[in-house]
Amino acid sequence: MHVKKNDVVVVMSGEEKGKVGKVLHVYPEKNRVLVEGVNVMSKALRKSQDNPKGGVTTKEFPIFAAKVMLQDKFEARKKKRGVPATQD
Repeated sequence: MHVKKNDVVVVMSGEEKGKVGKVLHVYPEKNRVLVEGVNVMSKALRKSQDNPKGGVTTKEFPIFAAKVMLQDKFEARKKKRGVPATQD
């Protein structure tokens, strides 16, 4: 795997393209990574003793490892290509 836990990565493709986050967990057998703040979905909770009302919670789900790049490598590539700074 080209990324490890606690690395800061940039999402290169897909719905979350451009987002930056820290790698929370790596799943090498499935070739997936769990990135903080990326691929967040709502999940319904069933009623139980711990959660008597049930409800909805948000949770991060893993994304394919090939979709992410280390932020240092991304910044070096951007500098080399001469991409202008974003205007806000």
